[in-house]
Amino acid sequence: MSAPSSLPPAQGENPAPEKEGLAVDTGLKPAGPTPSSSRFQVDLVAEAAGAADKTLASGDKDAPAPEGSEPAAGGEEAKGRFRVVNFVDPSGASPPEAVPAEGFQNGDTVMSEGSLHSSTGGQHHYHYDTHTNTYYLRTFGHNTIDAVPNIDFYRQTAAPLGDKLIRPTLSELHDELDKEPFEDGFANGDELTPAEEAAAKEASEPKGAVKFGWIKGVLVRCMLNIWGVMLFIRMSWIVGQAGIVLSCVIVLMATVVTTITGLSTSAIATNGFVRGGGAYYLISRSLGPEFGGSIGLIFAFANAVAVAMYVVGFAETVVELLSVDCIMTDEINDIRIVGTITVILLLGISVAGMEWEAKAQIFLLVVLITAIFNYFIGSFIPLQSKESQGFFGYDSGIMMENMGPDFRGTESFFSVFAIFFPAATGILAGANISGDLSDPQLAIPRGTLLAILITGIVYLGVAISTGSCIVRDATGNDNDTHSAQIMANCTDAACKFGYDFSSCKSGNGLYNCRYGLQNDFQVMSIVSGFGPIITAGIFSATLSSALASLVSAPKVFQALCKDNIYPGLEMFAKGYGKNNEPLRGYILTFCIALAFILIAELNVIAPIISNFFLASYALINFSVFHASLANSPGWRPSFKYYNMWVSLAGAVLCCVVMFVINWWAALMTNVIVMGLYIYVSYKKPDVNWGSSTQALTYHQALTHSLHLSSVEDHIKNFRPQCLVMTGYPNSRPALLHLVHAFTKNVGLMICGHGSRRPNFKELSNDQTRYQRWLMKNETKAFYTPVFAEDIREGTQYLLQAAGLGRLRPNTLVIGFKNDWKDGDMMNVETYIQMIHDAFDYQYGTVVLRLKEGLDVSHISEQDSADLGSGPSCLYNLVHYDLKDKTDPRDCMNAGSSSPSFLGPTEKSPQTLNVADQRLLDASQLFKRKQGKGTVDVWWLFDDGGLTLLIPYLLTNKKKWNDCKIRVFIGGKINRIDHDRRAMATLLSKFRIDFSDINVLGDINTKPKKENVTAFEEMIEPYRLKEDDMEQDTAEALKASEPWRITDNELELYRAKTNRQIRLNELLKEHSSTANLIVMSMPLARKGAVSSALYMSWLETLSKDLPPLLLVRGNHQSVLTFYS
Repeated sequence: MSAPSSLPPAQGENPAPEKEGLAVDTGLKPAGPTPSSSRFQVDLVAEAAGAADKTLASGDKDAPAPEGSEPAAGGEEAKGRFRVVNFVDPSGASPPEAVPAEGFQNGDTVMSEGSLHSSTGGQHHYHYDTHTNTYYLRTFGHNTIDAVPNIDFYRQTAAPLGDKLIRPTLSELHDELDKEPFEDGFANGDELTPAEEAAAKEASEPKGAVKFGWIKGVLVRCMLNIWGVMLFIRMSWIVGQAGIVLSCVIVLMATVVTTITGLSTSAIATNGFVRGGGAYYLISRSLGPEFGGSIGLIFAFANAVAVAMYVVGFAETVVELLSVDCIMTDEINDIRIVGTITVILLLGISVAGMEWEAKAQIFLLVVLITAIFNYFIGSFIPLQSKESQGFFGYDSGIMMENMGPDFRGTESFFSVFAIFFPAATGILAGANISGDLSDPQLAIPRGTLLAILITGIVYLGVAISTGSCIVRDATGNDNDTHSAQIMANCTDAACKFGYDFSSCKSGNGLYNCRYGLQNDFQVMSIVSGFGPIITAGIFSATLSSALASLVSAPKVFQALCKDNIYPGLEMFAKGYGKNNEPLRGYILTFCIALAFILIAELNVIAPIISNFFLASYALINFSVFHASLANSPGWRPSFKYYNMWVSLAGAVLCCVVMFVINWWAALMTNVIVMGLYIYVSYKKPDVNWGSSTQALTYHQALTHSLHLSSVEDHIKNFRPQCLVMTGYPNSRPALLHLVHAFTKNVGLMICGHGSRRPNFKELSNDQTRYQRWLMKNETKAFYTPVFAEDIREGTQYLLQAAGLGRLRPNTLVIGFKNDWKDGDMMNVETYIQMIHDAFDYQYGTVVLRLKEGLDVSHISEQDSADLGSGPSCLYNLVHYDLKDKTDPRDCMNAGSSSPSFLGPTEKSPQTLNVADQRLLDASQLFKRKQGKGTVDVWWLFDDGGLTLLIPYLLTNKKKWNDCKIRVFIGGKINRIDHDRRAMATLLSKFRIDFSDINVLGDINTKPKKENVTAFEEMIEPYRLKEDDMEQDTAEALKASEPWRITDNELELYRAKTNRQIRLNELLKEHSSTANLIVMSMPLARKGAVSSALYMSWLETLSKDLPPLLLVRGNHQSVLTFYS
């Protein structure tokens, strides 16, 4: 980073004004005309950096700057906003030392058109490479702080030659000149996720890491893994059982599955930069951490056990060769000893580094290819000594005889296919070391598909070759010839060569032949030109596959641990050396492999491993289908030779093959995958990889929203979709909890907030922060803030624009304004007009009143003021933040219901005052389980049924299902029984359970005199008293204070006023012990009833009562008894 010089300016130069411009690190300038390999970095700096400008000279454009100083630059907009750092001069030539003041133009121009002046006054012209430099660029002939497109802006981690480059933010280009940047580091204000931090750390590895091309990195590994022991010791037996035709079908079926998977792998690998992790990385970044984490774990485990499988296969061959005259103990223990020694040697090769491992793979491939050529050469050289063992050279008769199947014992087509298919696995051997490839996007498609093609051709060639030159059964006895006279009775293909092998065949279908395709697994050694080379090929195939698996498992496991999907596995994420080798993963893989080697019996575990591989293939294919189905703009692989439906067919094929190979192993694999999937889904790792699951969720939501909008609403499908004016969601917890109780999984809930702050950046940050807060607290709601001058304006905006299509609010929910008598009455006017606006927009309206109040935000503000910046348990209880790990429940003292907190010094606990304590307790009222009680519904006026629907939905929830609904209605004294029966009939038709129906016949009775007097005293300060003043004066006062109550208005609505007073008396009489009261809200005619009078009605009606919900629907039916 550059630093301002402490030297004084040169004599004769004037100090530049502070607002003259940018501080430029002139000591690091390009010295060539086209410094295409140079780099700039734009860094944000504080405004205080402008103080350094006072030491910089810019008076004389040709005057040299003092050595080590930084000249000032013009440009008021950019003042103190940027500096240029890490400018590399690749040529090493001496840079220019001064930047002329005249080189800087207006606020948008940063540098002159192309001239920089040296210390001698000479002029040098530099034409910057706009695709390499990111700042002070010649952009279309005009130099601006706006940056041209550059690949380094789009990196998630550090650039190869320096730090991550950041383009100028929109705020830096657009905001007013006196504003500072919003963020200090990230252009978009976002912090890196843990996965991105890990990727950034990985990108800063030491230079000199070994990287492989597509041949050595992918092609060689895939070919070695696919060419397993099956090629030499099982392929001939498969031909003997299934015949040439069905053997080719088996090979082609396996090749189709692997080819489709290879195409899918290529598509995913070319859809963006691929890091280490192989199948895990491909699946997790496509389908998300749930499937990726599941497959990553079992895929790494399968590779680890596969090491044991291949090593045991090698050990068995060695022991068989040595069994003639060299047995150490017994066969099983010999396998264990040889296997242990082998896996230790392989571990040594792997730990030595990828370069040594790659060299070993090349050597093994040469041996393997030599063995294959050795077989084909030998097949063209028939020897008489080999005829008794069934090898006669290529012959059409033998070929025709072996063309059809000859399944023996319990074998069938699918059982033989199950034995062969593991030979076709291994196509991900190259992708598994994707982090060690120089260009994974090129190497993975080219190497994988070419390996599938070459190995598939070789498998087909071996199948046709062995079926054309070797008979199925032979005795190995040179004396099994026949005479000419019985030749007519011999029908086998060997008969025309003078051999009769019928002696080892019995009439009941039993065979005891020792040689031939059906009987001798080593028949390819007999055919080959030199038998020991085939043995070397078997060794090569087993050891190369074991080595590839031993490298793949730790690499995949390391990538899984880096993402921290499973807690407790972080220790295996650490890498060592220039190649970031997972040495701890190697040790773990070695231990797993050694454990299975010591068992020395893998016939049971082998099908499970094959199923694990197939599960990975199925999910890779499904990933491509899923990503294509989601139609995300981010899905644009450069590999175009794939099809979503072919990938889906490949996924289905993989699942079918899993059950064909071993049905119980397939079931076990699915159970394990689903178990891990459920675990990761439950843990919800904090990662965001832009998976196709997210894209498809959006696509489905958009499609369904549009489809929903094309259908008219029906009464049966009505749901209360609530716009809840909570402010910040944690400011009014009781309001949030109650509405969430009856909208959860039923209807839409939007937490609206009218903010007076005109800072749209902060508004956006609040939206993100509180939406995450809602999700963290398992509240199914959306937070939508808007900028508005007052709450009415904000509510108007939200009433008009909140929601999407049919997912729009239809009910406004607000809290009762408890402090209306204490503040400015114009706030009451605004509050009441907001209710009128809701009715104008045909919204239902709900008002919640708690006698303790709803807003708890002042408690946290008082807390912050008392405690400064110290941590606060109370703050966590009210404003539980995502980044704060303190659990609010831990802040409650044992044996006390009063939360307490400690100041920064943690000396003395402080407690709340009584009123705030009650408020805090009441704020959690609806979050608790409601005991046995009642929800009293005072359905006095028919508003369409919303007053009845809300308590019904509420009592269906777990926290409220112990409460019974009691219904109160108005009626006449002489018709109480009739009205009760009529309401009971209606509720029965609505299928709403109730415990009691009360008909109130005395609603219109005059209220008590003291209550009337109390009401008159309450409204006295708000009366206009127009009879006591001149008419003009009264009209002027009413115009300036429209909330005032006129005498005429008061007299006109005297009966309605008395009704509210009387209803409060009845509520106290009948519902004083209810858990919740839901009551029809009185209406006031707009323009006729003043705000103060309407507010007084609501105050009188609801005072001194349990929690009260005033409800008024929009008078459209929300209940129906028709089916």
